[in-house]
Amino acid sequence: MITIDSKPIKFQIWDTGGQEAFGSITRAYYRGAAGALLVYDITRQRLHLERETFNHLGSWLEDAREHAGANVTIMMIGNKCDLACRRAAETEEGEQFAKEHGLIFMETSAKTAQNVEEEFINTAAAIYKKIQFGMFDVSNESSGIKVGSELVTSPKGGRKESSSKASGCYS
Repeated sequence: MITIDSKPIKFQIWDTGGQEAFGSITRAYYRGAAGALLVYDITRQRLHLERETFNHLGSWLEDAREHAGANVTIMMIGNKCDLACRRAAETEEGEQFAKEHGLIFMETSAKTAQNVEEEFINTAAAIYKKIQFGMFDVSNESSGIKVGSELVTSPKGGRKESSSKASGCYS
């Protein structure tokens, strides 16, 4: 749950782990998605093949754009920035790729939590902005966004579910 403009935003997250063997299943996750995070390992090297996951970004992006809606928000994330000394993909390369493809870019560290919360906040804010501009039909669940119940404080100080409304929880 993330709050944007006093509105609770609930993410439903599916981690496909970049498993190419499960491509058809992975593509199904994109259907109806409002956002996608393309995460690559800035240090990834296997058998001296540098930038292994960085080199997959193009095909991952193609899949996301082909199978998600036209208004999907895509953030590109370089993970393991805490291991900059073992870097195989430079920050500038990530920034350039993201700029060329109209993506939001950030480097994070899952180990130290550097920028992890920010990546979700930035993605939620971009999706919320698209909702405000009418780029998503929130009345149509195939948009990848559901308007849900909003938690409100009851007169006794407890929480209760209020009825669904446009200012409710987006997921």
